Amino acid sequence: MRTTNTKDDTKDEDGVALAAGLRLAMGRIVRRLRQAHAVGDLTLSGVSVLARLAAAGPDSPGSLAELERVRPQAMATTLAGLEQRGLVGRTPDAADGRRAIVSITEAGRLVLEERRSESVDRLARALDEFTPEERAALRAAMPLLDRLADRL
Repeated sequence: MRTTNTKDDTKDEDGVALAAGLRLAMGRIVRRLRQAHAVGDLTLSGVSVLARLAAAGPDSPGSLAELERVRPQAMATTLAGLEQRGLVGRTPDAADGRRAIVSITEAGRLVLEERRSESVDRLARALDEFTPEERAALRAAMPLLDRLADRL
């Protein structure tokens, strides 16, 4: 049993404390942005799928499930809801007619842009209360947050 703290123990404790703080802060930000959207609005998984299709182009439901790290059944439910609202469309895969390819519709692009605009506007209004130095610190942290997101 160790009774002394080594540098590695301190680094581990710092990492755990930082991770806990980041999780709490990011969770609060996401919840508050989510609360700003109307009841009956898109789910987070629906928004994520629309954003992925808008950025990367059409894809199969199986591939989308893999990329979003959800079960195929959960992706099927998400896609059914998006399709019912006219936000995505399905076409047969030219290479394999048994598979479907999902793509975002123009209506889906509009909904995605409106939602992004609402969230960005809300964040921008909140950032108006920060000093230029605080905003610079947040801007400087962006590449680190992006790298962190890529590693999760």
